[in-house]
Order: sequence, then structure tokens, then C-alpha cells
Amino acid sequence: MPIKVQSDLPARTILENENIFVMDEYRAQHQDMRPLAICILNLMPVKQDTELQLLRSLSNTPLQVDVTFMKMNSHVSLNTSMTHLNKFYNTFDELRGKQYDGLIITGAPVEQIPFEEVDYWPELCEIMEWSKTHVTSTFHICWGAQAGLYYHFGLNKVLLPQKLFGVFSHKVSNRRVPLVRGFDDYFYIPHSRHTAVSAEEIHACKELMVMAESEEAGVLLAMAGDGRQIFVMGHPEYDRYTLHNEYMRDKEKGLPIQVPKNYYPDDDCTRRPNLLWRSHCNNLYTNWLNYYVYQATPYEWGQLV
Repeated sequence: MPIKVQSDLPARTILENENIFVMDEYRAQHQDMRPLAICILNLMPVKQDTELQLLRSLSNTPLQVDVTFMKMNSHVSLNTSMTHLNKFYNTFDELRGKQYDGLIITGAPVEQIPFEEVDYWPELCEIMEWSKTHVTSTFHICWGAQAGLYYHFGLNKVLLPQKLFGVFSHKVSNRRVPLVRGFDDYFYIPHSRHTAVSAEEIHACKELMVMAESEEAGVLLAMAGDGRQIFVMGHPEYDRYTLHNEYMRDKEKGLPIQVPKNYYPDDDCTRRPNLLWRSHCNNLYTNWLNYYVYQATPYEWGQLV
């Protein structure tokens, strides 16, 4: 899939070196097709890393994708330069009048704070409400999934005894759903979080359908509204070394952190981590774009974006 981004976005050079087709604005404007308009609300602290991970994940279908990055008005990012944010990101106020085929709400390092105490919670609630009428399908990741389950269905998170950290096996529980089309019976996805939403409460919520879960990590994939809202509790977009970088960071800070499970060969952090989840990550994003965005979006929306 050609991904349309600003010509000087730093992630573009890295993606091109990985043989991923990235298109600039000029070429996109001269193609006779309507691209899918995808908005990414990036709540992660090091935004460039998440940009690269998500753009890579969106790159595996023949559809053209036009990506817009959104930032919060009510929060000042301390780990990404204002120059980068001002150049490549828009605020919600600037985007609220547009329609989008898809919206991605990322995770955020605020999971141990009650939702209402997060400084941008009121603005995030406004965005999630806006998504009901301005977005075909919203894809919530990790804390973004917990926030979505809390806002839309009142399911609160609980603090885990210790951080869920590593790469965990999940079983497909509803193979008829297109979101998991092409998945193996069992597949691996990374998790890195201190909180969880009770699997029992998710299963008991009549509006939600569970599509994959783990004995160790709980529910991974759930969906509402025939795909209008999709919740992913883990981090399928993570790179090979993302968990390693988090592990070394916490060790250097003296924080209590265990070796990520099922990640290093023989649990040896000096060895190259095993990459066990990339193909299912690609499949997940491809299925989302094809079956819940492209197949479901009114054509007229493309003329409003």
C-alpha cells in the first residue's frame, strides 16, 4: 500500500529503506483514486517511534492511505520537540470538521492514573464522542483501548500485581469475524502494561464481541458495533527492540521490572530478541483497513476530508 505522508516526515526515509512504498503529496494528488483518510491520535511520549511503527503496520494492502497525525490541545508533550509537533501534527480543533475513514487512538504512559485525573481526559472524551459520527472505524490500542472501554461501556481498569510484560500467546475465539481472517489458531502479541480490564466484564458486556484472548494476558481483541469500535489490549505494532528498550530503561532507573516473557532466547537480554508477531500484526491492520474501513466507508466521505 502506498502511504501518503508529508515529504519531510523523518519516518519516511526509514520506511523507504525498508522497501515500503511511501508517497508524497504531489504524487498522491495526481493519482485518480480516493485514498483512505486515516487519523492517528498519537498519545505516546516518543511520537516518532510510534509514527514509524504504525506507518509500517499500515503498509500491507494495495489501498492508498492518507495519514493525518493529531495531538492534544490540553497536554504538553515533553519527549517530542515542538518543532516536530507543529510541523506534522494538527489539533482536534483543526480536524473536528472532517470525516475520516479510520481513527487510531494509541496507548499512553498514564495507565496507573485514574482516567478522570489524566490532564487531557475531557478532550479525549470529546474526541471519542466525535468519532461516533465522523469516523467509520476507530482502532484503540492498549491504554487507548482501556480508555475506550471505560468511556463507551463503563468498564474500568484494575491494577495488576506486577507489570504484564513480554510476548504472549493468544487463541482465536471467533474465526468467522473478518478481523482475524488468516490468523493461526494461536499467535503471539507483545504486552507492556500495569493494568487490565477484566475478561469477565468484557465477556459480560452484550455490546462487545471477543475475538482473541490469552490465559496469561486476558482479552486481546474485542469489537463493538460491527467494527465501528475495535479494542486491542496489546501492542502488535511494536518493533523487535521496543520491549528491550523499555526493559533497559526501567533497569537503569532502578524500577522493579522482570525480564519480558517469551522474548529473549533463554531469557538472556544480551541476545537478539525473537520477533514472533510481525506477520499477525500486518494481518490485523490489513483486515481492519479492508473489512472495517474500506468496505464500510461511504464514498461521499472522501470528498469531505
